[in-house]
Amino acid sequence: MRWLAPGRLVFLGIAAVAIFAAPQVLPNFYLSLLAKYLCFAIVAVGIDLTWGYGGMLALGQGVFFGLGGYSVGLFLKLQEAGPHKVPDFMSWSGVDILPWFYEPLRFGWVALPAAILVPALLGALLGALVFRQKVRGAYFAILTQALAAAFVILLIGQQAFTGGTNGITNLHYALGFDLNSPDVQRGLYVVTVVCLLGTFLLARALVKSRYGRLLIAVRDAEDRVRFLGYNPVHVKVVAFSISAAMAGLAGALFIPVVGIISPAMMGIVPSFEMLAAVAVGGRGTLVGAVAGALVLNYARSTLSDIYPGSWTLLQGALFIVVVLIAPTGLVGLFAWLRRQATRIPRSPFGARPQEAF
Repeated sequence: MRWLAPGRLVFLGIAAVAIFAAPQVLPNFYLSLLAKYLCFAIVAVGIDLTWGYGGMLALGQGVFFGLGGYSVGLFLKLQEAGPHKVPDFMSWSGVDILPWFYEPLRFGWVALPAAILVPALLGALLGALVFRQKVRGAYFAILTQALAAAFVILLIGQQAFTGGTNGITNLHYALGFDLNSPDVQRGLYVVTVVCLLGTFLLARALVKSRYGRLLIAVRDAEDRVRFLGYNPVHVKVVAFSISAAMAGLAGALFIPVVGIISPAMMGIVPSFEMLAAVAVGGRGTLVGAVAGALVLNYARSTLSDIYPGSWTLLQGALFIVVVLIAPTGLVGLFAWLRRQATRIPRSPFGARPQEAF
């Protein structure tokens, strides 16, 4: 049976361990930390879809991540404030009346879908405008990087409505549940794992489909695909929009897990770190994107504790070493080691040992 294939059995085994075993084994602090890493893994899967399979080097995924986080964060703040009241960061700035454009966020059925749909629509709009002009490569990367910088400046400048540099903090409840409760944290972890698995399976289904083959063809020979009668703009817009939606989903999960979201988490540097996770894990391999996000974020947390003054240099050195030694990432390195371990050595005369007799 196809569902009993070795690869799928391994996938189901890892998923079962992540969902059922980890909450029983890990302390609450490390479980929340792992849930945070998994949020970035969701972003990495989306980046791998656009960059690894589509060749679109985007350095502004922090924008979509932030849109999802702020959408859910504002909803939670408005729930804590109560009817006809404003969040605490607005009252500290002297704002007594909630702006009209925030009113829909009082309702969960608006705020939660908006965390995914707004980034997806923005990604589709940006992609349609940019890809129609045949902007690609480094120019597309610079454009998305500028978008991230402008978004951060906007959030900081509108302190009365966004919380400024502090962002959205002091979250205590979500849908009536205490976010500091260990049971709630375990539940959030399970929800994050399920969302990551769903995101991974969706991306895998896309890259294995006819659309995925077309996306790879656009990456390798866009002009040839156009001559064959396909519109590369539509192909790239769909991938970029789905990637933005995944980043928005990650941001929506991040804020109840961590309890804070600020402009510092969605600027140029965080966007580059999200991209670096895919490069470290292995571009063009969905498993590598997840592994790279987990490894890179774990290294950042560990190095920042041990070497608080120079951990950024060590993190950069880790990225450089991995790229130089294993350009295909950790997944490519493991595949090479497996091939070396299973390769049968040859005799000095060129024949295999069993062939010499």
